[in-house]
Amino acid sequence: MTLEGIQDQPRAVALLQRALETGRVAHAYAFIGPPGSGRMTAALAFAAELLGRPSRQHPDLHVIAPTPPETNPKGARAIRIAAIRELERQAALRPVMARHKVFILDEAERMTGESPQAFLKTLEEPPAATVMILLLPRARAVPATVLSRCQIVRFEPRGDEAAAAVRAQALEIFAEVRAGGAEALFKRAERLDREKAEGLVDAYWLFCRDLLLAKAGAPAMLLVNGERTEELAREAETWTLDDILQAIELCREAREALVHNVAPRLTLEVILSRLALRAA
Repeated sequence: MTLEGIQDQPRAVALLQRALETGRVAHAYAFIGPPGSGRMTAALAFAAELLGRPSRQHPDLHVIAPTPPETNPKGARAIRIAAIRELERQAALRPVMARHKVFILDEAERMTGESPQAFLKTLEEPPAATVMILLLPRARAVPATVLSRCQIVRFEPRGDEAAAAVRAQALEIFAEVRAGGAEALFKRAERLDREKAEGLVDAYWLFCRDLLLAKAGAPAMLLVNGERTEELAREAETWTLDDILQAIELCREAREALVHNVAPRLTLEVILSRLALRAA
């Protein structure tokens, strides 16, 4: 995905393109916007421009994401001080291949404990040729001292019609795979790019949330897919509460896997095999 291919975010794209064209690339950016607005896609596209090629395996690209504690794989995910210390160590090294090193902090608001203060020190004395990109849901998600040292790039929520279309397509694929089995699954997962996979995973995440609410008897106004209230209620009856909670966790893990370069096709195949085919 290139910057030109990013849809619905003309202001953000124009700002980043102008930085590239003028050579005035800031040492730190805060990409601020709701989940699903294309922040990660834009960050990776911007990184590709800086590094000279669109590769998630580029040695000068580093993606830092929240992780659970080493002693408790099911514990709360966070960006802990150890991850920031490793970022500092990597940032101090010279680029391996490109003119820049790029660090993307996904869900940067999950920095905990001493992490924000340690990261602030890196921002105050940024290593040469290093670009930091924080992905944030809102401006106040990190201390003002951190945000003040970043150039802010705002991402607007995706249009309601576009988001509804992706959700509708996700449910259409779900029904098709349930009816057609593995053959339909493999057919539907072909030629899937990363941005499309992210949209579908987000749609299935919301679908599972709706199942949870439907099972609890919540009113239609609380459902994302409120126009499918009766259909969701029937579907929820075939799931146990544990099944739904596991499915929600699966979607979260799939979204995180896409950040770490797992193939989009494999990600969608896993999601649909567990949700539509209910495979173990």
